[in-house]
Amino acid sequence: MINEWGRAAISRSLEPAGRWLVRRGIHPDAMTVFGTAGATGFAIWLIPTGHLFAASMIVWGFAMLDVLDGAMARARGVSSPFGGVLDSLCDRIVDGTVFAGIAWWAAANDRWTIVALALICLISGQLISYIKARAEASGLQGGGGVVERAERLILGLTGIGLTGLGVWWAVDVALWLLTVGSLVTVGQRIHAVWASAREQYGAATGRTDAPEPTRDVG
Repeated sequence: MINEWGRAAISRSLEPAGRWLVRRGIHPDAMTVFGTAGATGFAIWLIPTGHLFAASMIVWGFAMLDVLDGAMARARGVSSPFGGVLDSLCDRIVDGTVFAGIAWWAAANDRWTIVALALICLISGQLISYIKARAEASGLQGGGGVVERAERLILGLTGIGLTGLGVWWAVDVALWLLTVGSLVTVGQRIHAVWASAREQYGAATGRTDAPEPTRDVG
């Protein structure tokens, strides 16, 4: 949800910085890798060791470089298919690392409900992204939903950040909201793919009783 307007507004504000970096010979892919390495490294280090507020601030800062690399690509005037794939791959790495770190921290503190919720968020987050990618590879629509990447990071990092400041229940509330929202989003995206396939089949055949979708045995 936030992706639609939030990323656009942030991207516009970062256009001057993107142009400045490009003029100095920095490649957008290098920025993508740098941001991912920073966010991943600090998430692995700070979250399991209980430095939750510092983790939320630093990881968010590095994650914002994901928006800056887009501004750099636009400044170069070149759209790279490889850059798009690299960006998506790095997004999944950061998402997975953040929630794995939360699960690790929670296990060390015997907060097993949080462990379970963090793992559900990790898995459902990967599913949300996979559904869209698999649908688009098949020529279908599979985006949207109440929880996308921006919401996952905001809720997850806000939860641990406030917990690090002494609001002990903040991570519980954040992960419960994120778990429910993520599972709803998985359902929304599956329905979007089904509706898109039905519409595509109907446009091609004039029928609406679409056959069962092809199974992916891989």
